[in-house]
Amino acid sequence: MTGSVAYDTIMVFPGRFGDHILPDKTHLINVSFQVDRLERRRGGTAANVCYTMGLLGEHPMLCASVGADDFTEYAATLESVGVDTSAVLSCEGVGTASAFITTDLADNQITAFYAGAMARAASVDLARIDDVSDVVVGADAPDAIAVHIDQAAARGARLTFAPAQQIPSIPDAVLRRGLETAWLVVGNDYEFEMMRERTGIAVEQLGARRLVAVTRGATGSALYAPDAVLDVAAAPVQHVVDPTGAGDAFAAGLLTGLRAGASLQEAGQVAALAGAFAVEATGPQGHVFSRHEFRARYKAAFARELPQSLDTLA
Repeated sequence: MTGSVAYDTIMVFPGRFGDHILPDKTHLINVSFQVDRLERRRGGTAANVCYTMGLLGEHPMLCASVGADDFTEYAATLESVGVDTSAVLSCEGVGTASAFITTDLADNQITAFYAGAMARAASVDLARIDDVSDVVVGADAPDAIAVHIDQAAARGARLTFAPAQQIPSIPDAVLRRGLETAWLVVGNDYEFEMMRERTGIAVEQLGARRLVAVTRGATGSALYAPDAVLDVAAAPVQHVVDPTGAGDAFAAGLLTGLRAGASLQEAGQVAALAGAFAVEATGPQGHVFSRHEFRARYKAAFARELPQSLDTLA
């Protein structure tokens, strides 16, 4: 799994940004927001996907760049759920990527992002890793995305392409190469529209030659394959706490289900349930579940037992 590893520092401002910004003075902004809550969470698309795959019984390998001095505890958490961190590139003299997000009462956000070690992710060499069958290329430094698409092809590995928030930063040629060489493309409906505008390739065209998963939040997802288009309902959510990372959990569930030999419908349902667990906890790695809990929730959500092909899950 390639992509970002980051710390998200979330600050909540108990007011509205609009009350403190003068519209006719935006060329000279100088504002300070007194926040009443601050949380530091583990994040980053690669780490998020690996975390949920680990909960589901997989043993994914995290292939990302991190700071040498601030990743030890994070690594231990990932390893505790079965993630292999041996291929992580530890970078001296720079910290792990960090996002600093201030949210107001109207859910507006002001974000500053420090790439840190992520800027060196192109140095993560997949050619040095043995027995690679699947490569996930998630949101990452643009040059790293290009390198890892090519390395996956060179290894003959199945590529799962999920560029997410990095779509605007990727050159058109790289974006098109990722879409055209992928075995599976995952994103939300807004992201697929951005990719269509950039490349001229619509979801239906993509789905004619590969698997495509389009998430649509609470309304579920659409799964495209050369021989079928399936709608998968969202799994019931007990209480929405934080939607951050739900898409990453969905991708983890879908890929884990497909790798286990599940049908596209079954894998989509596993994905939907993984996403439901994610939104019921704070942060993209705040959710946990046992084998019994996952099986029980699956049966309650979809009125069927978890298929035998998925016995290793959870």
